[in-house]
Amino acid sequence: MEYLFLLGRILYGGFFLMSGLNHFTQSAAMTGYAQSKGVPAPKLAVLGTGLLLLLGGASVLLGVAPRVGVLLLVVFLVPTTLVMHAYWKVQDAQWRQVDQINFMKNLALLGAALSLLFVPEPWPLSLG
Repeated sequence: MEYLFLLGRILYGGFFLMSGLNHFTQSAAMTGYAQSKGVPAPKLAVLGTGLLLLLGGASVLLGVAPRVGVLLLVVFLVPTTLVMHAYWKVQDAQWRQVDQINFMKNLALLGAALSLLFVPEPWPLSLG
C-alpha cells in the first residue's frame, strides 16, 4: 500500500512540479494569458504561482513538510480556478468548454489536496 501511495505522490507532485517549471519556461505566454483574464501584475502572478507550484509539488513528491506543501497547492488552486477558469463568464462556446474542463480538473486536484491534509505524518517512503 505504501508503494501505491508513493506512486500517487510522484504523479500528483510531479504534475505540479512540471506546471511550475512551465510557469518559468513559458512565462511570456502565460503572462499574456493571465493579462487577458484580468489578473493584476500578471508577470509577477505567473512567477509567484510558479514558485507555489514548485514548492508544493516538491513537498508532496518528496514528503517533506507535506502539509505545508499541500497548503501551498490549495493557495494556488482556489484563486486560479475561480479567476483563470471562470467559464460562466466566457461567451465563445468552444473557449467556455475549455475553461469548464480546466475548472473541473482543478476542483478534482483541490479535492485530492484537501484529502492529503488528513494523511498522518510522516508519510511512508518520504524524505520528511
